[in-house]
Amino acid sequence: MRTYWLTMLAMAVSGASLAAEIKMDDQSQLTQKAAKGAGENFFQPPQEKDLPANAYGELVQHGRAIFVDTQKYAAEYVGNGMNCTNCHLDQGRKANSAPLWGAYPMYPAYRKKNDKVNSYAERIQGCFQFSMNGKPPAADSHVINALTAYSYWLSTGAPTGQELPGRAYPEVPQPKGGFDIAKGKQIYAEQCAVCHSDNGQGQQAGGAYVFPPLWGKDSFNWGAGMHRINTAAAFIKESMPLGKGGSLSDEDAWHVAAYMNSHERPQDPRLVEGSVEKTRVRYHANDGVNLYGQEVDGVVLGQGIK
Repeated sequence: MRTYWLTMLAMAVSGASLAAEIKMDDQSQLTQKAAKGAGENFFQPPQEKDLPANAYGELVQHGRAIFVDTQKYAAEYVGNGMNCTNCHLDQGRKANSAPLWGAYPMYPAYRKKNDKVNSYAERIQGCFQFSMNGKPPAADSHVINALTAYSYWLSTGAPTGQELPGRAYPEVPQPKGGFDIAKGKQIYAEQCAVCHSDNGQGQQAGGAYVFPPLWGKDSFNWGAGMHRINTAAAFIKESMPLGKGGSLSDEDAWHVAAYMNSHERPQDPRLVEGSVEKTRVRYHANDGVNLYGQEVDGVVLGQGIK
């Protein structure tokens, strides 16, 4: 088992500097079950060979490069060690991993998170603010335009305003007895630490993360969707451990998600009057299952890391 994960790590490290050169429709990093939608009735985005050789095609390629290596190509807007593709796997193509082809056709859309109808550009800006713990690029910036073009291209042929199968992370029922952080710690040590390290700080090569940090200063902040245990459990169940998605039980996915999200991370940028309690009441009390403002091992989470 350990040899398998060390091999996966070596592959990731050796390919880190070549991220932007990987083919746009390459799915070699996925298991046969996951590749191309596993033969299920999922929407199939276009292939790289179908990309036109013109200014539009170039913008799509720029968007794809930003998506895969956000640290390099949108550095001024990123405040942690994450890339877009860390949460939206296979370059935003993978079904059941919030693929771009499932998101773009659903906007404009109302979002409870900010209580307004959001454009797709605003949705991307939110990702930079929360998941990337950075600052939102301007709506008319090259970064937003390129990411929008890439999303639009991946959605070629997709129906507008229709929720396609595989557009989100599949929901995983909460264990009847609730989640168990102690069990999650054990599962993490056995299944996750070899890639994300014993202390959850990820793995780097040449100063860049090849496996993302799951908590701490370089991870997503308390406002990101992945801070919800139910969301993290769904992502983990479907796609983790890397290359072995679906191998964990529903209960184990919840336990390890709870362990991951029982650690401190950067503050929610919507902090209300400097108060964790007020911020929880306004933004977290009804935002799925989460530990923001809750006491774990004698410590109230949500103080943030600067």
